[in-house]
Amino acid sequence: MKKVIPYIIGGVVCLIPVFLILSWTGAAEQRLDDAETDRAETPDRIAVANQANEAYCTPDLKKILRRVLTSCGLIGGRAGRGCQPADAKNVATMGGADFNALFVPMQNRGGIVQFDQGSSELDVQDRAMIERVFAERKGASYFFVVSRASPEGRVERNRELSRARAEGVLAHLQTTFKDPDLEEQVGLLWLGEEYAQLDPGFCNWQRTGAEESCSTEDLNRSAFITWIDCRL
Repeated sequence: MKKVIPYIIGGVVCLIPVFLILSWTGAAEQRLDDAETDRAETPDRIAVANQANEAYCTPDLKKILRRVLTSCGLIGGRAGRGCQPADAKNVATMGGADFNALFVPMQNRGGIVQFDQGSSELDVQDRAMIERVFAERKGASYFFVVSRASPEGRVERNRELSRARAEGVLAHLQTTFKDPDLEEQVGLLWLGEEYAQLDPGFCNWQRTGAEESCSTEDLNRSAFITWIDCRL
């Protein structure tokens, strides 16, 4: 019996590390399970980047947005800069209907500011819409202004009118919000009467003007405005 005791003691001593290792391993697995459960049950608190990538950010939209913001409409301290109608097709590289279709998914974020015929003046309703849409930024980085003119009068006059409408929106934003970064957020594209005229399908957007004033002429005396959440 005395000869057996040392073997028993040795066996017990050898088993102790095994039990310890199994215990530590089990505890580690439990901590890992608990951590994964906490992550599943706790809302993600990591900050979301301002430049999101919403579902409507198609390659075509990104291409147009990048061109407008970098070469035609990223103000960068030069207020009023934008794409003229003659450049619009080169910027968009697509037909007018396809260009307008890019903005359809933004209906709930965008708005259409309708102007009186031959005018670029903003009324109370226009200013209120611009302020409301601009204030609903929701982390987006780029505010897009696409202005048009209806096909009445001379082409040259409508180009000027379209530009004045876009710059009128920008000027109101500058006066109202006094945001030092605003000129790096707003992209202007004025189209005159020559490209991408809106059709009656846009009548159900939020817009200014009388409810019954939604002929194609009414819609195209306008500036389309929206925040765009695309990562370029």
